[in-house]
Amino acid sequence: MAGYKQDLKVTLIDGHFMEYTILGRTGLKVSVAGLGCGGGSKLGLSNGGTEDAAVDLIRKAIDLGVNFIDTASSYGTEPAVGKAIADINRDDVVLSTKFHPAWAGVVVTPEEIINGLENSLKTLGVEYVDVFHLHGLYPKWYGHVLDNIVPKLLEERDKGKFKYLGVTENAPGDHRHETLIKAIEENLFDVVMVAYHMLNQNAEQLVFPQSQEKKVGTLIMFAVRRIFTNVDYYKAAIDTLVEQGKLPDSLSNNDDPLSFLISENGASSIIDACYRFVRHHSGSDVILFGTGSEDHLRSNVKSINSDPLPETDQRKLRELFSHLEGVGLEYPGGSGPKVDHREVDVELDTSGLKCPLPVLKAKKELRGMENQQVLRVVSTDPSSATDFIEYCDNSGNRLLDSKVSGNEYIYVIEKS
Repeated sequence: MAGYKQDLKVTLIDGHFMEYTILGRTGLKVSVAGLGCGGGSKLGLSNGGTEDAAVDLIRKAIDLGVNFIDTASSYGTEPAVGKAIADINRDDVVLSTKFHPAWAGVVVTPEEIINGLENSLKTLGVEYVDVFHLHGLYPKWYGHVLDNIVPKLLEERDKGKFKYLGVTENAPGDHRHETLIKAIEENLFDVVMVAYHMLNQNAEQLVFPQSQEKKVGTLIMFAVRRIFTNVDYYKAAIDTLVEQGKLPDSLSNNDDPLSFLISENGASSIIDACYRFVRHHSGSDVILFGTGSEDHLRSNVKSINSDPLPETDQRKLRELFSHLEGVGLEYPGGSGPKVDHREVDVELDTSGLKCPLPVLKAKKELRGMENQQVLRVVSTDPSSATDFIEYCDNSGNRLLDSKVSGNEYIYVIEKS
């Protein structure tokens, strides 16, 4: 661990240990496992779970030693968090919430984001949150937000509405962490949320050296996303990278190209490996995990608090994948395995958006395996990621993936 970090332990009710660390220069003592209330599950709410079940899940996480809870106004989980912590000493939990400073190509006003903060406080039932983030800040809007919104937010901080200012990146549209690099350099943000996983390691070079130097706390997101939940998903991604000449041919010859991680002395599963890989880099403070069930909750907490992967496995992961960028950064839902499909040209109507998108071409893929209709859309507008989120919300479709190829921004949308 870096010199300023301190690791502490407390015995859990089941005999395991929860490790704690200090979140950068904030001085906050936080569990290394942080409960993420967004993602694909949203505490089970996305899969038909009830709010009461979500409340119970949060309380079980707290019983396991989790004291860091991350939510956002856009997740719809703040009410459950508020109910779960209502009878808990406020000092016993570290609350993190977020508000989008720009959405669908439009930057919000300082008044709107302050109203968002105040609504979060009301919904959570607290007088302050420990960390308030600018949510998914795209590099294009960074300068405007820094000049026009951050000063007003700092005034709210001085009023006691939150303790520390944070920022989260828009990972699908910011593969090289431009927002976080600027934010850490400005030294106004105490905490950053960064996308980092086994196939997307460039935060090790681009973010962590600077965050450690400035003692900026780090929250790790995307440690596990759909790409790692099924061998077909990550094999499809790896096979594509082999075809592109970015990975060695030998990886395509293996039915499970990551099977080397599973051994008696190594990881018990790929998910276990994912959490242990990101947990033990000295630049990582809190590893965020999502869950919708108690069994999954316990499994995630155990993995995050397990020993590092064997040195040989860590070295192989970095030798194979450290040069990759933008792999597995899809929004919740993610893209599935490759299947036979045919494509037809279609017209994409985005006229209803606040900022109509410049679209070069759109193709509809008719995927036979899942009877799935997928739109593949190419844009030249670097700010279009958030616009496509709105397009999906308005049309009832789902954004599966986004990637950058040269000066083209490619989006994969599942038709409802």
